[in-house]
Amino acid sequence: MNLVEKVGILVVSYGAREAAMIDAFKRSLNYDVEVYVVDKQRNPFNVKMAAEHAVVPDLNIEDICRFAKARKDKINFGIVGPEKPIIEGVRDLVEEQTGIPMICPTRKYAIEASKVQQRLLFQQIVPEANPKFKIFNPEDFKIEDEARKSLYKWLDELNNQAVVKPDKPAAGKGVGVWGDHFTTREQLFIHFWENLKHGPVIVEEKIEGEESSFQAFCDGKHLAPLPETRDYKRAFDGDRGPNTGGMGSYKDAGEILPFMSRADREREIEMVSKIFESLKAEDSKALRGIPFYVAFMHTCDGAKILENNSRPGDPEIINILPILKDDFVDVCFRIIDGNLTRVEVGKEATVVTYKVPPSYGDYMETFPSLVRKEEIGKPVDLSGAYELGRKYDGKIRVYLASMELRGNEIYALKSRAVGVVGIGDDIESAREISMEGIEAIKGGALWNRTDIASKEHIEKSVRHMEELRRRR
Repeated sequence: MNLVEKVGILVVSYGAREAAMIDAFKRSLNYDVEVYVVDKQRNPFNVKMAAEHAVVPDLNIEDICRFAKARKDKINFGIVGPEKPIIEGVRDLVEEQTGIPMICPTRKYAIEASKVQQRLLFQQIVPEANPKFKIFNPEDFKIEDEARKSLYKWLDELNNQAVVKPDKPAAGKGVGVWGDHFTTREQLFIHFWENLKHGPVIVEEKIEGEESSFQAFCDGKHLAPLPETRDYKRAFDGDRGPNTGGMGSYKDAGEILPFMSRADREREIEMVSKIFESLKAEDSKALRGIPFYVAFMHTCDGAKILENNSRPGDPEIINILPILKDDFVDVCFRIIDGNLTRVEVGKEATVVTYKVPPSYGDYMETFPSLVRKEEIGKPVDLSGAYELGRKYDGKIRVYLASMELRGNEIYALKSRAVGVVGIGDDIESAREISMEGIEAIKGGALWNRTDIASKEHIEKSVRHMEELRRRR
């Protein structure tokens, strides 16, 4: 008789990304897994799967640490999905006070905490990956007109094609893009000035290209790159509307995306490896987890880095976890032990589609006639989507995100509510499963993009990349 080892895992959760992690842990054949979840809300999926579940709405790291300390004899390791506790140093605090090894970078290496420092780091290590940029500091300008004059001079050099980024996450009004958020210099300046009140601002060139998401597991000594994924940031079909946390994503069969070449992939790995080698020379263990979730833009001048995050992508990691061939618990133990050199992922294509409430992405304001107002505030029925699990025999996953269990009923909250993963031999078949699952979810006036991973969207990306390569 084979005895299965019992393992306790702390999961710090925000949404569907962590539900996918928990699902991957619970599918382990090698371990009897108990998950201890600190969550932003009473996520019904997590409540069902957890040995113990606690709600910490602001994901305060002191509260997370208290939860872990009280259960340290039951927990073998912890893993963190959302960026906020990573930036605030949850790993440093939990490891210091409990001894529980945590899978996420230390506070020092959460480099998305400062967009200014991130750009300067890339400029030092991989300058070819940076777009043109200029840093504006509040202390440099005594009056508004001085700032306007300096900004307009820089806009002359960029031919107005600019992106305005605050240094700190969520400061001021956030990122603004020429042609999307503003079409005049005065509109851009107002956005810039509002952000400058909160701290430094980067104004960088708006670059044209096709975007890919690069992710890699890391044990501190080695990088284990994961297959490429493509995120859909804009709220509405046709890449229109405001930026969101991501309305869906896809992974092709194999490692690269349809518009990428093998050389594109190798160039991404080369750039990220350079950054990794530079950082790990200081402290190798500090980088374990997914320290590199990099948004690349493939342009006529090669790949550029839009930004890097020190966490798994949401939704992009959700494309990967359901088709891991390695046991996810073993992957995490190898990360902690420092001997993770590669991760085996299935060749299947996957498509993630999110369903979201009408308040999300300005949908209610933009399409008021399409909102099913009688459903707002009513429970969501997921039974139809779960029924498809039997039909598709493991080819569909339903991961709850910003949803809350109240009694026996499930309610959508304010952010992305539920993600459905379709798994297939190609993108088209995976997309059909994902969309069938999405359409089976009823109630709550939830809506979704209908063109995630569509054949038309992908063909457009391929044509665009071919045109960009001809300009080189």
